[in-house]
Amino acid sequence: MSRRLKVAVMLQAGADGTAAGTREQARYAEQLGLDGIFVGDHLKPAGPYAESTVVLAAAAAVTERIHVGFGVMVLALRDPAWAAKQLATLQHVSGGRVLLGVGTGGVMHGTEAWEAVGVPYAERGRRTDEALALLPGLIRGETVELPSGASITLSPGADVPPILIGGNSPAALRRALRHCAGWFSSVTTPQRVADGARRLPDTAQIAVGCVALLGADATDPRIDAFVAALSDSHGIPAAEAADVPITGTPAQAAERFAAYADAGATWLVLTTIGDEWHAQWELIAEAVALLD
Repeated sequence: MSRRLKVAVMLQAGADGTAAGTREQARYAEQLGLDGIFVGDHLKPAGPYAESTVVLAAAAAVTERIHVGFGVMVLALRDPAWAAKQLATLQHVSGGRVLLGVGTGGVMHGTEAWEAVGVPYAERGRRTDEALALLPGLIRGETVELPSGASITLSPGADVPPILIGGNSPAALRRALRHCAGWFSSVTTPQRVADGARRLPDTAQIAVGCVALLGADATDPRIDAFVAALSDSHGIPAAEAADVPITGTPAQAAERFAAYADAGATWLVLTTIGDEWHAQWELIAEAVALLD
């Protein structure tokens, strides 16, 4: 590997969606030597879901080293100035440990959230680009002219966190290039990561969201269910979808981690299957140790 791969985990929310275990999980991830804890971002998904910025503030408050990341923020649902205010504050609370994944939102979550905030679903791409253009200046505390014609200067300003554009499509890569940002791919293979990485500058950060169930083999019914859902929802051929989950021993997982690093990934963000997150994160940490 040409550069050290950083490995993070997604926050495991309880069935009630309150993220009451955020502090425990953030402390445990840091104790294990992992590099970050990430959270998704939804206003109205299928089930209960806590607000991402508040959750990451709680994680930042009980840790000192690990990064806190959005995987990914649906920026177009927010007013850009308010989003910038939240992100600048989170940078101060965390001591500059924020990673900002940004996505346009997917049809799988429906249009109810967009209707609730008065943003046409069809305009989400344009509004995402508009917000990405405004965000750096707003976060830094510069005077920025908004689309309304008004100007605003937010204070206190903060360092702009690394921004990574979410999505596996060519449009996501074009957006990353247009805004001089990194890339946040997900549930994909090392080969597809390598194909995308070749289109980006060598200095671009690349995060890859993956699913892991260590200590298990590919015949585990939970893996079968994930592969079937992935093939149905993302249109990925079944044979390729079967290669996405990371399973097996820590040594086998380390080989998979290395394959993503060799493909160009700088971050691997793992969602673990099932409720036994303590044990899964421990196995992930063992795999990370084998990379050194």
